[in-house]
Amino acid sequence: MNTPLKRIYRNLPNIVSILGVLPLCLLLREDGFVYLCPLILFNNIMDDLDGILAEKLDLRSEFGAGLDNVADAVAHILIAMVVGSHYGGVVLAFSLLSAVVILIRVVQRVDPSHVGGTGTPTNELMRHLVLVILLHELFGFGVTPFLVGAFILNSVSMLVPFAMPYLVRSMTKTTAAVVGVNLALVLAWCVPATLPFIAAVFLGTYLYSFALCSARWLRRT
Repeated sequence: MNTPLKRIYRNLPNIVSILGVLPLCLLLREDGFVYLCPLILFNNIMDDLDGILAEKLDLRSEFGAGLDNVADAVAHILIAMVVGSHYGGVVLAFSLLSAVVILIRVVQRVDPSHVGGTGTPTNELMRHLVLVILLHELFGFGVTPFLVGAFILNSVSMLVPFAMPYLVRSMTKTTAAVVGVNLALVLAWCVPATLPFIAAVFLGTYLYSFALCSARWLRRT
C-alpha cells in the first residue's frame, strides 16, 4: 500500500536535497552575508547526507540524481554570486566565471555520453570559499587575491578531463570518513585555533592533486 509515510521514506534523499537548498534564501536578505559560512557548511552536510541515505537505504534513482544536480547548481551558483556581490570588483567578475562553469559542469553530469569521475566537484569550491573567508576573518589579510585564486583554479579544475583523487573529500570512502570531513569543517568554524591546520589540509591536498594530476595528464598527451 502506497501510504504517505512510504512515499516520504522513498523520497528521503530528495527531501534532504531540497532542505539543503531552502535555507540559502537567507543569503538574499540585506544582511545575508553574515549567514554565508554556516549556510555553506549546512549545504555541504546535506549534500553528503542525501547521498549517504540514497546508498544506505537503497533509494538511488535517476530522478534523485537529477534533483541532486539541480540542487547543487542552484546552491553553488547562488553562493558564488553572493560572495562576488559582497566583495565586488574583480571578485565579482571571477565569481561570474565560476557560476558559468558550475552550470556547464552540472549540464555535463546529466549528459549520458559524458565520462564521469573527472575534474573537481562544485562543492570543492564551496569548501575553499568558506575556508578562505574564515581565514580572512581570523587574520585580517586582504582576501581579494585569494578569492580570485579560488574562483580561477576551481573554474579550471571543475572542467579538466582527468580525475583528481587526492582531494580530502575524494579520499573519504566510508560514511564515518564523510562525517569526519564535515565535522572538521564545522570545527574550523567553531574553534578558530584549528582553522589554519584544517585549511592547510584541504587547500594543500587540492593544490597537490591539481599539480600532480595535471603533470601526469600533460605527459600522457
